[in-house]
Amino acid sequence: MRGGPYRVVRYGGKSAEFYLKDCVAGLNEDVEEKSVDVVVTSPPYNIGIGYNSYHDELPREKYLEWMGQVGIAVRRALADDGSFFLNIGNRPKDQWIAWDVASALRKHFVLQNVVHWVKSIAISKADVGNYPGISGDIAVGHYKPISSERFLNDCHEYVFHFTKAGDAKMDKLAVGIPYQDKSNIGRWKKARQDRRDRGNTWFMPYETIQSKKDRPHPATFPVKLPEMCIKLHGHARLVCDPFTGIGSTAVAAKKLGVSFVGFEIDKEYLETAIARVS
Repeated sequence: MRGGPYRVVRYGGKSAEFYLKDCVAGLNEDVEEKSVDVVVTSPPYNIGIGYNSYHDELPREKYLEWMGQVGIAVRRALADDGSFFLNIGNRPKDQWIAWDVASALRKHFVLQNVVHWVKSIAISKADVGNYPGISGDIAVGHYKPISSERFLNDCHEYVFHFTKAGDAKMDKLAVGIPYQDKSNIGRWKKARQDRRDRGNTWFMPYETIQSKKDRPHPATFPVKLPEMCIKLHGHARLVCDPFTGIGSTAVAAKKLGVSFVGFEIDKEYLETAIARVS
């Protein structure tokens, strides 16, 4: 690292370094080239969210140009076998936002995987049939109804998994799940244990909150999301979040015993992130 962080939190021989700084400048000035194993982040979506210190409504061209600059800075800091997990969603009347950002980053990365972060899901018993353990209709997760008669409720977001060459090896069973039908174990050559690839649909609802003070940031993801990304990549020594917010990625890195570096332009959010890790 070069330069001085705003705050450093140490844990178990590892550390979390927090910078009160723009991420493009920070990634270029404060992070050694090719030193980061995993980047997990969620940038502003450019949909008018009320952040403390950032205007979230740029002209689309300027927003995508800026995201391209972020991508260049991330690529410089990322190890050649590193993973860049970018969480981004759309809004009902503009379904191109996420894919426009992915396209802007196409110049700098290979899109190796697309994960669907499912926040709410409904499954009818009739569709499931006589599946073991399912006794009725299921409707679970974070659901906030929208009043529009034109659009379906948006129950998922994307997590784009970018790598430099598209050949980063993943530890898929680290985030795997047990087989529902145990007869599959041993049926296939790779099914040697009661654990299988989870696939690219991750059900992960928000924790229920009662007031804004429980989540003092208007757009954040649950800690389990970056935790899953870090575990999926495996062999991580340094994790980075260019848009640290209130520190969900930092908390996940600490839980997994991995060092962290993050950038945030809002002091209030950064102080919350530091408090959570501390």
